[in-house]
Amino acid sequence: MLPRFSHLLRHPPPLHAMARAVTCASQPHFFYPAPTNATSRRVSLPSKSSLFGRSFHALARWRSEGTRPSVAVRARQKDYRKARRRAPKIKEKELELCVDIWLEEDLPDDPEILSIAELLRLNAPMAMKLAFDGLKGSGYKTRDTAISDVGGFDSVELSVLLCNDEFIRKLNKEWRDEDHATDVLSMSQHVPGLKLPILMLGDIVISVEIAARQAEERGHTLLDEIRILLVHGLLHLLGFDHEISEEAEVEMEREEEILLKSLDWKGKGLIKSACDAETNSNSNFHQDSSDDRKKEGSLRFYKSKFSYIFCDMDGTLLNSKSQISSPTVSALREASSRGVKIVIATGKARPAVIDIFKMVDLSGKDGIVSEFSPGVFLQGLLVYGRQGREIFRSNLDPNVCREACLYSLESRVPLIAFCEGRCLTLFHDPLVDSLHTIYHEPKAEVMPSVEHLLASADVQKMIFLDTAQRVADTLRPYWSDATKGRASVVQAVPDMLEIVPLGTSKGNGVKVLLDHLGVTAKEIMAIGDGENDVEMLELASLGIALSNGSEKTKAVANVIGLSNDEDGVADAIYRYAF
Repeated sequence: MLPRFSHLLRHPPPLHAMARAVTCASQPHFFYPAPTNATSRRVSLPSKSSLFGRSFHALARWRSEGTRPSVAVRARQKDYRKARRRAPKIKEKELELCVDIWLEEDLPDDPEILSIAELLRLNAPMAMKLAFDGLKGSGYKTRDTAISDVGGFDSVELSVLLCNDEFIRKLNKEWRDEDHATDVLSMSQHVPGLKLPILMLGDIVISVEIAARQAEERGHTLLDEIRILLVHGLLHLLGFDHEISEEAEVEMEREEEILLKSLDWKGKGLIKSACDAETNSNSNFHQDSSDDRKKEGSLRFYKSKFSYIFCDMDGTLLNSKSQISSPTVSALREASSRGVKIVIATGKARPAVIDIFKMVDLSGKDGIVSEFSPGVFLQGLLVYGRQGREIFRSNLDPNVCREACLYSLESRVPLIAFCEGRCLTLFHDPLVDSLHTIYHEPKAEVMPSVEHLLASADVQKMIFLDTAQRVADTLRPYWSDATKGRASVVQAVPDMLEIVPLGTSKGNGVKVLLDHLGVTAKEIMAIGDGENDVEMLELASLGIALSNGSEKTKAVANVIGLSNDEDGVADAIYRYAF
């Protein structure tokens, strides 16, 4: 139904469908008989608000079985004896209950929610019938009696919409000017005094996201909680309002308990549960925060905005202790479970990344990173595609490698040569050891000479290790000039200077991988912090620079997020990815 959201359905009904139209509040609304199966159809519901210029999934309408007036069928039969006609029995006309169950378009096709929606097709009419019976001769003093006797109608129409927090929050703001999510909203469509054969009861909107949290807090199932919210919303449509006075709250609470007990549904009424929660924890009846950040565990109620999230490691995914925090682990695991692919794009070697993820149980076949997953490593110099196979490699000019090695020996500045999964160096140094102990890179092998190092393997990149000040004041100016036209210098962290092949970058590696996977830049969100992340953030549909990042990186980002020590990656996932 949802009449206050739309003037009509986008798609006209099939020619064989009988449609009837009624007028309510000078707004035409069309009702179409549901198909006999339970397949869903998508309809557009434009409204005065831009919020409702969107689509909903409508499950098949439920009509109470056996409630239509019976139709006599006359049969012809030969050789019959004429009998005296008896006076026909007058059957009391039964009330037809029509319920539409809707799923808001941004609510994913979660099996549990779909199952609950199907059960509501049966549960809602049961609750309606009992609630209507309770109106007869009731002695409630505070109930609005605009609906007192449903016996004068041929049928009653009710719509139930299941949605997430984001939708109900916007709806609450639009219609009640309250900018917060709530568990259930009731929107009456009944106009007293308007003589119609149909009682358009109205709409009940339920946030399954809040319902899931409340169900967990109250120790029952999501179905139990949604049934409780359905009863609460239905009573509001029938004139109960617990907010107008204490007496009204007591009366509505009593009717909730009666209905739930009569229906043999589990749980206390919503008012009773809310009062108990407020007594125990001083919590509010609704979600106060108007923050756009999704709650941990709530991503199942949202569709992902991106197919892939490309994420840097040092200074981004890793905090200042070079660890992946527990909240970040949860966010990665939850996003991955919702079908979003997490791809690492880093200056690190692949073995180092796998070891880090192994520490938090996110490596391997069912994890985020493995030897069989795609990824961009060594600043885009090694790119692995489907099944973890190498699809791109770029090696550093051997002459540049030789010059860097000689400079390291002469100036006694520690140098690491990255050769796929190996790290090579020319002498022992605590800074060299820190690359393994702190940053989890492969333990450096000390080569006896420059020639031995260059002959051992192809070098993809080299890193000088020094203080942040010496890197900025001495190493960077010198090597920017010395490698001009032959190589490039980049920085991921302040105390390291990287020399990489000319014309290559992490951003270029991401492009190579996207082409290989057949993925467009519009499908990805990227998170980084260093200047080596600039091209990747510019490429992505949404580029997020963490607040601890370089000024160059933050200047090109679409969004500046929390720092790596504030679980910036987790916050970005819960705030922007869904």
